[in-house]
Amino acid sequence: MTETRNIRMLTRYTAWANSRLFGALAELPQSEPVASALGDMIKTLNHTYVVDLIWKAHLEGERHGFTSRNTEVMPSLGELCNAQALIDDWYIDYADRISGTAHDEAVHFEFVDGGSGAMTRGDMLLHVVNHKTYHREYVAQMLYQASRRPPTMDLPVFLRDVPLVL
Repeated sequence: MTETRNIRMLTRYTAWANSRLFGALAELPQSEPVASALGDMIKTLNHTYVVDLIWKAHLEGERHGFTSRNTEVMPSLGELCNAQALIDDWYIDYADRISGTAHDEAVHFEFVDGGSGAMTRGDMLLHVVNHKTYHREYVAQMLYQASRRPPTMDLPVFLRDVPLVL
């Protein structure tokens, strides 16, 4: 059951880190160069949100309807923050409900480009967590380039600051 405990912890970590990042972005001044950089940050974070929706559909055995891993129209920061919080809650709930047997169950799906794939449910969840970590770091680099310091989003800080009951 270590695998299911780990994915439960990681989905909570992801939600925590996302919340910290969105909170920091909401506090950014609307002056240049920050305002123009914020558009790129929203585009990056919208991509991670869309990918979350795609993998959610795969886990549920449903069609996701996306033909791209991003949307043409970008949401506002507030809209994206709210939507991301909802999907983060969905992943936490899903990870809490998944059994060890289901964790190791292979799921067949189609990639957005049409290719076929198969992964275990546990590997899908791990990918979602890892994918978001990668892109949060990309946004953190954009913050540094805009002369802003990103929030601390490290796993050890989460484990120190957030009591976990799994």
